Amino acid sequence: MNKNDELNLNKTAVESVDKVIEHLSITPILNINHIIKWTGFTPRGAYKVVDRLLAIGMITTHGETKEYGQEWIFKEAEVQSKVDAKRTNPDTVNIVSVEYDKTGVSTKCDELGMREMQKRAFDKRTSKKLLIKAPPASGKSRALMFIALDKIRNQGLKKVIIAVPERSIGSSFANTDLTEHGFFEDWHIDDRNNLTNEDGLDDRSKVGAFIRFINGDDQIMLCTHATLRFAFEEVPIEKFNDCVLAIDEFHHASISDTSRLGQLLHNVMNGSNVQIIAMTGSYFRGDTVPILTADDEEEFDKVTYTYYEQLNGYTYLKTLGIGYHFYTGSYLDNGALSAVLDTNKKTIIHIPNVNSKESTLVGKLEEVARIYDIIGTITKRDENEIDHILTADGREILVANLVDDEAEHRKKLVKYLGTVARNDIAGVDIIIALGMAKEGFDWPFCEHSLTIGYRSSLTEIVQIIGRCTRDSYNKTHSQFTNLIAQPNGTNDDITISVNNMLKAITVSLLMEQVLAPSFTFTPRPSDGRKARPGEIFVKGLKQPKSDKVKQILESDLEDLTAATLQNEQIQKAAAQGLTGEYVKHLQSKIIREKHPGLNDEEVEITRQYLAANLALKTAEPIRDKDGDIKFIKMANRFVKIDELDINLIDSINPFHHAFEVISKKVGASTFKIIQDTIAGNRIDMKVEDALALYPQIKAFVVVHNGKFPSLNSDDKNEKLLAQAQAFLTAQMASYKREKLNNNEKE
Repeated sequence: MNKNDELNLNKTAVESVDKVIEHLSITPILNINHIIKWTGFTPRGAYKVVDRLLAIGMITTHGETKEYGQEWIFKEAEVQSKVDAKRTNPDTVNIVSVEYDKTGVSTKCDELGMREMQKRAFDKRTSKKLLIKAPPASGKSRALMFIALDKIRNQGLKKVIIAVPERSIGSSFANTDLTEHGFFEDWHIDDRNNLTNEDGLDDRSKVGAFIRFINGDDQIMLCTHATLRFAFEEVPIEKFNDCVLAIDEFHHASISDTSRLGQLLHNVMNGSNVQIIAMTGSYFRGDTVPILTADDEEEFDKVTYTYYEQLNGYTYLKTLGIGYHFYTGSYLDNGALSAVLDTNKKTIIHIPNVNSKESTLVGKLEEVARIYDIIGTITKRDENEIDHILTADGREILVANLVDDEAEHRKKLVKYLGTVARNDIAGVDIIIALGMAKEGFDWPFCEHSLTIGYRSSLTEIVQIIGRCTRDSYNKTHSQFTNLIAQPNGTNDDITISVNNMLKAITVSLLMEQVLAPSFTFTPRPSDGRKARPGEIFVKGLKQPKSDKVKQILESDLEDLTAATLQNEQIQKAAAQGLTGEYVKHLQSKIIREKHPGLNDEEVEITRQYLAANLALKTAEPIRDKDGDIKFIKMANRFVKIDELDINLIDSINPFHHAFEVISKKVGASTFKIIQDTIAGNRIDMKVEDALALYPQIKAFVVVHNGKFPSLNSDDKNEKLLAQAQAFLTAQMASYKREKLNNNEKE
C-alpha cells in the first residue's frame, strides 16, 4: 500500500488517529496494548492504526525491530530527546526543540558569489526604499555591499552611508574581496571614512568627519547610529540628495519620542530624494512602538528571508533548543549558573542588568569575578585583553570580558574579537557581556547562548539567540538557555517569578513562530482547486475585502501575533486554559488598539487571520507523496485538512504545549506553585471586557434554568463568566452609589 492510500482515511480512521495523538505527549513511547486501550479496537484494528501513524510520520520504531512486543516513539518526542541530549543540564526545560534538514541551500553561492538571501535582496536592487528582514548569519551585510556598489556604479547614486548601532558591528563591513567569487567590484572603505574605528573619539566628535565626507568626493562611509543622529542635527537635509542611507539593525530606529533616529529618518525621507536600505534581524517592528509610521512603511519594498529558510538550509547545524533553567537564591550560588555552564562549549554569557530582579547587587565587575571563580583560577591577561583561566581538570579557558568598559581594555578586546576570534576557533572560549555581543556580533563558533534573568525585549531575545545559530563546522546543535529565578519565597516573589515565567514562555512561542515555515491562509474555495505550496484552506475564514485589511495581513500579521502573545490578559486567560469568545474579544481589542480606523467587520476578518496564525504557524502538516497537505496536527488534535475550520482554530490554546512541557520537566511541588498562582490570578477586566461576556452569562442562565455561573466552579469558562458577572454587579453598585451621592449634593 503506497503513502497516498495510507492517507486516504475515512472519518472513523481519522478519529482513531486523533484518539491516539491525544495521549502521545503523556505516553510518547508506546506498544500495541496502548493503542488497544486508547481506541477500544481489537489487536488487528490497533495494528492498522499503527500503520497509519507510521505512514503519516507521527511515530517511528523505537529500539530493536521485533516480531512481538514492538515499541514505537512519538516523532516529536524523538526530536525532543535528541535536542534534550545536547543540553548542558538535564533539568533545563526546552520549550522549543527543532530539527532541520541540513539542505545546504542557504549557504550555497551562485556565480556572483551570492547566497540565497543575498540573491533575493539583489533582485530588488533598483528599489528606492528597501526593507530587508532576515535572520542573523544570513549575510545581510554582504547583501548590502552588493546593492550599494550597484547603486554607485550602475544607478547613478553619489554616496552610500551605512549606520550600525554600535562600533563592534562595524567589522561586518570590513574590506571584502567580492571579485574573487564573481562580482564586478570589491568592497572597500577608506580608514578615514570608517567612523566605527576605536580611535578614542566619541560618536558626537566624529560628526566633523561625517561633514567632510558629505561635502567631499568619497563615496562610502560607515558610522554608528549615534553619529548619524548627531550629523542630522548639523547637515542640511538637501545634502542627502542622490545618496543611499543604509540603516543596519533597523529595529533601533523606532518613531517614539525616545528614539530620535526614527523621527530624523522620517524627516530626511520627506525632505530629500535619499534612497533607504533598511536591514533587521528582528521579525517584529519593535517591542512597543513601530519603526516606521504606517504611511512611511507602505513606500518600502520588502525582502523577507525566514529563520526556517536559513536554518533548514544550513550545512552543519541540525538541531536547536530554546530552554529555561530555574534556580533559587542568587545565580552565582552553587547549582545555578554552575549547573548550566559547560566550559567545553563555546559560550556567550549575558549577565543581568544591575536594576533587574536577578542582579546580585554586588556590582557587574564583581559578578564577572565570581563567574571566573566558577570557571576556575585566572592565571593571566594577555596582550589582547583575553583572560586565561585554568579549570579544575587542567584545561586553559580563554575568556573575553566585555562587561568591563574601561576604554583601552574594551578597544583592544573588541578589535581582537572582530579580527581574530571570529575567524579562529581557538581565539576565545567564553564571552561574558552585559549590553554588548547581541545584534550584529559575529562569532560563528558559539554553541551556547546563556542569558541570566528574564528579558522583556523580544527583539533583544531574538538577537541573543541569533548569536548561537550561525552555521559552523564545530557544531550540529545550538542551545539558548535562559536562567530564571524559580517561584518560591514570599507571595510577592512567587507572583513576580510566575509572571516572568509566563513572559518567558511567550518569548518561546514567538520564537517558535519565527522558526517555523511560513503558511498563507485562504478561505476554502468553492471551485475545488488544489492549494498552492504553503497555502492552507480554512472553512469559515472570511475573504479580506478592503485594502486596509489586505495591507495589515501582508505586513503586520507577525507584529499582531507578537502583541497578542505578549498581552497580559491573553497570557493569564491562556494559562488558565480559556479559549472561545473571551479570547476572541481580547484579540479584537488588540487589533482595534493597533489599527483604530477599522470597522467591526474588518476587525473580525483580521482577527480570524490572527487566530489562524497563532494556531497553525507551528502546526505540523501531513503531506501525501505529491506534496499536498492531507492532515494537520495542531496542539493535541489531528484534523483532516478538509475539515479545518475557523471554529476549531479558535478552540486552540497556543500556550498548551509549553505548559505541557513545563509540567513534565519542573518538579511537582514547583509546578503546583505555578498552577496555584495562575489559578489565584483573577482575570484583569475592564467594563468593555465584562460586557463582551454578558450575552454568554445570559445564555448560561437560560441553559441552567435560572442558575447563575459560580465563582467556585471547576469549569474554567463558567468561573470566567462568574468573574465577569461579579465585576458588572460591583460596577453597577458603584454607579448607583455615585449617582445617589450626586443627587444628595444637589
